[in-house]
Amino acid sequence: MSRVCVLAARARLCAVALPTRPALGALRRVYSQSGSGLGGGDGGGEAATARKARTDGETALPTAPPPRPIAPAGTKVTVRLLLAKYKARLPISVVTAYDYPTAQLCERAGADLLLVGDSVGMVVLGYDSTTPVTMEEMVHHTKAVRRGAPLAYMVADLPFGAYLGCADALQNGARLLKEGGADAVKLEGGRRVLPQVQALTDAGMAVMGHVGLTPQTHAALGGYTVQGKSAAAACELLADARALQAAGCFAIVLEMVPHKLATLVTAQLRIPTIGIGAGVGTSGQVQVFHDLLGLYDKFQPKFSARYASVGAIAERALAEYVADVAARRFPGPQHSFAMPEDELHAFEQSLESEPAEGDTDCDGERSRAS
Repeated sequence: MSRVCVLAARARLCAVALPTRPALGALRRVYSQSGSGLGGGDGGGEAATARKARTDGETALPTAPPPRPIAPAGTKVTVRLLLAKYKARLPISVVTAYDYPTAQLCERAGADLLLVGDSVGMVVLGYDSTTPVTMEEMVHHTKAVRRGAPLAYMVADLPFGAYLGCADALQNGARLLKEGGADAVKLEGGRRVLPQVQALTDAGMAVMGHVGLTPQTHAALGGYTVQGKSAAAACELLADARALQAAGCFAIVLEMVPHKLATLVTAQLRIPTIGIGAGVGTSGQVQVFHDLLGLYDKFQPKFSARYASVGAIAERALAEYVADVAARRFPGPQHSFAMPEDELHAFEQSLESEPAEGDTDCDGERSRAS
């Protein structure tokens, strides 16, 4: 490994170019709403409030302005709009979604991009990892997300085993687009999956790359550990990212990468980087829906932020329902339907004059209702 690589990488940490006027102009056309600032900073006081931890361990929620959608109301989000936001150096927000209601919530919140991640296997289907997720499960959940967010830009994961070769990648990528309604597919790996990425992009499919920690192959990496901590590993990660960019990826996820390395890699690319456990220097951030809302019970990753404990709220609400049923407090009159009194009286008389269904005496003869 060349020492030049290390020195050059360190020198480039602060070499991020300022946005050009054409890039800012493109974003101004997209963000035409009044009051939508174009500074690529941290949002001043609101961001400082958001970073302040609550005493209960959740992230403090600022008084947020109304979401500024990336696309005009009623229009479809496209790669062009996402790249315009990237070129203006505005952070891109990505949230995972797995079904109709989560997709609706994410779209209404103003998320720039929805990811139907194979993390569905862990947070929805209860698997211990993402490895067991199948294509059928990914297509099923992708279709549900599209129904919930018809205008969102949606990326769907190709699960483990779905892109072992170029033919597999093409067939399964086409399924996620044709059957699932996805706009793009994501697959994990760097140079080792370049043939598959090239095949997909040559076939006209949009592809998002994923380097750093690749959860589908976590066992081969020695577990869920930070990647790129040595200079040699950092150079390898950068080489992977550059190769994915050259193969046609429109964006790359950087997962569990040292934050300064992620900033360096981002500065070397001409496409957005989406960080998860990679610091604030990436082009955008992605988080798992269930981690954000406290809905996953097994563990809370260090890189995730919990903005609400929805799971605890839901558990209390369900416990109240169970208690109300046990005490016959539910359903109440407001949950019930009435019947005209004369019709009810006529029905009661019919019960007195006719045998009940299946009601027989010891000789097999129907008995009269008492």
